[in-house]
Amino acid sequence: MTTLEAATSPPQQTKEPQRPPRPNPNKIHSKPFPLTTYPLPPLIPHNPFSLLHIAFTYLSQSVSPPSSHPKTPYIALWSPETSSVQVTDDGAIRALWESGFFGKGSLSRSEPSWLEREKKKQGLIGVQTSEDFTKQRREERKRFKKERAKKEREAIEEKIQQEKVAKSNGHATAPMTARAEYEGIRGRAINSAAESVECLIALQPDEPLPPLPLLPAEPRTIDGGDETKPPVALEKTNRFAGNAQQRPPPQSTESASATPLKNEEHLQLTPTEAFFLTYAFGILNILSPTINLPLSTTDLLTLFTTHSTFPSTPSLPISPPPPPPDSPFLLHYTTYHHFRSHGHTVRPGLKFGIDHLLYTRGPVFSHAEFGVLVLPAYVHPYWRATEERRREVGRKEVRAWEWVSAKARVLGQVRKTLVVAWVEVPATGEVEEVWGEGGGGVDVGRLLKLYKIREVIMKRWIPNRERD
Repeated sequence: MTTLEAATSPPQQTKEPQRPPRPNPNKIHSKPFPLTTYPLPPLIPHNPFSLLHIAFTYLSQSVSPPSSHPKTPYIALWSPETSSVQVTDDGAIRALWESGFFGKGSLSRSEPSWLEREKKKQGLIGVQTSEDFTKQRREERKRFKKERAKKEREAIEEKIQQEKVAKSNGHATAPMTARAEYEGIRGRAINSAAESVECLIALQPDEPLPPLPLLPAEPRTIDGGDETKPPVALEKTNRFAGNAQQRPPPQSTESASATPLKNEEHLQLTPTEAFFLTYAFGILNILSPTINLPLSTTDLLTLFTTHSTFPSTPSLPISPPPPPPDSPFLLHYTTYHHFRSHGHTVRPGLKFGIDHLLYTRGPVFSHAEFGVLVLPAYVHPYWRATEERRREVGRKEVRAWEWVSAKARVLGQVRKTLVVAWVEVPATGEVEEVWGEGGGGVDVGRLLKLYKIREVIMKRWIPNRERD
């Protein structure tokens, strides 16, 4: 290649390293529940053999219907210390998470991925987990904010230089304030206190940091004479340096791969999720920590209702009394079952200060659109019959507007809609009647029919946006 060709040829672009392909969530989370369905084959109008295929499939499934449940129910253990249900089997963990997003990893943010993260640290696998993607997005967002602040500062400095040049050429203009300069760069007026502080910080000139102070000279006596110590500059010390030298050297990859890692993470299910999988689907057996035997639906209902209040009653009596109609577990499970039946993926909303989060498909596909706040509604005439009941109901129903406004404001900041689910509490006699007629077990379906849910969407009124 000649010198002219080298000068005119375009520069060679270096290829960026290809990222490993991300798993397809549509294939992994194809089933909304941990059940297997067997639909009929599609009907093709121009193919008469499709009718025979449909007839054969229908008859074969009618004669010997296939089971939609797993061969053996999943095993879980009730933990009274954490008031949760723990699943330790790896196959059950993957099935419950990938089919319905039930539970969370005990050592992860959401999806159980502790074992994959540990293998990646040791260099055994190169698969990226959900925590890695979250960390990558946060780094990109942080880098974008730094670049944006840098460009805004350069634009402000350029504007100031233009004003200085215009003034030196004899075209003196009125001095611009920092607020006017910042508004000229942003293209709009400052309308909040946060932007005013940002304006002052952006226009603050860079000043060199002052040097480290020197320690004053201290007189000391050596062998009867006076001697002064020279000034010493302050230095940063590492008080863990001694411990760092005593640490054992890290193990090599070969020795790490020789001893396989043990998965120390389990799946944590909330009482509402565990009862839904046990009662609605019948695919989960919850063992008692004391007798190591599966608990019945009645025992689970009693256990979860007693642990939904503080203080709780950990021991189960031989003939448990009926729970109170306004038990927090009954109210939360009623709303959980209600929204699950409507096709929503329901997740706990503790980090936003609410009871449930409603997803269209799941957390790996999109953010939650609604946040549900469960509140009791004592509209039955039983709760207004006596003065004592009216006082007790009034004490339970009282809510300050500041509390409601705080909930709506938190959800508004994360772009979610607040849904207040009012659960109409039945009378105590109706619950006792259903509980007493159960005999060997309580009819949970009949008990749930006593509750009614009213959904109310609540939004904050913002004058600047909704004045008209």
